[in-house]
Amino acid sequence: MNGKIVIFHLPTKTYNTKLSKFCQKFYGQDTSSWGGKYRYHRHGLLDDIPHHKLLRGVIIIKNEDITRVLEFLKTYNADVHVRTVELSEEDRKLLGA
Repeated sequence: MNGKIVIFHLPTKTYNTKLSKFCQKFYGQDTSSWGGKYRYHRHGLLDDIPHHKLLRGVIIIKNEDITRVLEFLKTYNADVHVRTVELSEEDRKLLGA
C-alpha cells in the first residue's frame, strides 16, 4: 500500500508567534494552567488525521488525507514537497491502513 510523505518548512524570518500558532493548529498542544492544576489538549489538524511524524516538518499520511494537509500548509505559505512512498508495516499500523 502507498502513502504520501510530506516535507515542509515555513518561510525564513517567520515570527515566533506565527510559528507557535502554526504548531498549535497543526500538531495540537498540551497545555496546563499556572501551577499545573488544570491540564488540557488544544486540538490540532493532525489529531484527526492518522500520521507518522518522522522529524520536524516530515510526516507520512494516507493518500486520502493529502488534500486537507496541503490546504492547511498553503495558508501558512509553507514550502512543501510531496512524494508517494511504499508504507512499511509500522506505518500501516500507525495509519490504520
